[in-house]
Amino acid sequence: MAAHATPRRANLSEFLQITPVFGLPPIWLNPLLRGMPRKWRFWRGGLASCGQPRGNVQKVLEQMRLIVGIVVVLLSVFGGYMAMGGHIEVLWQPFEAVIILGAALGAFCIANPPTVLKAVGSIFGALFKGPRYDKDAFLELLGLQYTLFKLAKSKGNLALEAHVENPAESAIFAQFPKFTSDHHAVEFMCDYLRMITLGTENAHELEALMDEELETHHQERERIVSAVQALADGTPALGIVAAVLGVIKTMGSIDQPPEVLGGLIGGALVGTFLGVFVAYGFFGPMAQSLRNTYEAESKYFLSMKAGLLAHMAGYAPAVSIEFARKALMSEVRPTFIEVEQATAALQAAG
Repeated sequence: MAAHATPRRANLSEFLQITPVFGLPPIWLNPLLRGMPRKWRFWRGGLASCGQPRGNVQKVLEQMRLIVGIVVVLLSVFGGYMAMGGHIEVLWQPFEAVIILGAALGAFCIANPPTVLKAVGSIFGALFKGPRYDKDAFLELLGLQYTLFKLAKSKGNLALEAHVENPAESAIFAQFPKFTSDHHAVEFMCDYLRMITLGTENAHELEALMDEELETHHQERERIVSAVQALADGTPALGIVAAVLGVIKTMGSIDQPPEVLGGLIGGALVGTFLGVFVAYGFFGPMAQSLRNTYEAESKYFLSMKAGLLAHMAGYAPAVSIEFARKALMSEVRPTFIEVEQATAALQAAG
């Protein structure tokens, strides 16, 4: 029986180089890390000793990003308030929250079509998980394009017909499970390969059609982002509404002693605080996070577009996937050597 390999020890500097979630550039930390004792090490994987590969650490941290951000916002605001002598119980104004968040929910329903309302569940999934495509997924996509383009170069574009008409039973697509699990990606690839097999020769016309489809997909995503951004824009004003209602209530108790009036006025001002707090502490960052996630995911389709157009231009499969590779963001873009090794492994398996 082969002995289990001992996981390599990774020092703190290596760990932080793959943890941009905390927003700490490693170059700033190097002087500090050099001064730390060498015994301050931990096993690579998970966060302590989970034994997971380095890529899995990145995925765990990406999922922690939302939780870490929420905790930091809450601790900074409420912790700072209590540290300067504030009484946390004064902030407990549940009916102010009902006015603000309830009105925001109603406005959200009024403003958005049913397709956006149905996508609310996916919003939290995207916020928690981040972009669905990682470096391995992009490397697999490049491998699929290489395999398809190589088949087309050796046997002609018509050889692709059987695969694009029934990708679920295709021996080629079966080698790439991450890609085939994405219905939209499979549909996009097969639709344009089908058009090529049917005799489409004008690359400019095909590019224009791709751009139109990708723009439509972008607009569908942008409606979701805009809906969340509208919450961020509107909740401060709803906070003022809650505060005004609180002031109206206070004016009805104008004959009360100052300490009572002070409590009522403080409670009314909580409405303004809560509206601004949820807008800039949560809804605004959520909208930006969704925008970043959707933009990162769009590169998956732009990579397919670049590869397909290069194939139509007559380039060799290795060159076509280099066009596709260059369309990817640097943090998830495989190196030329990694792509070369992956395609060599595909040829050996074939």
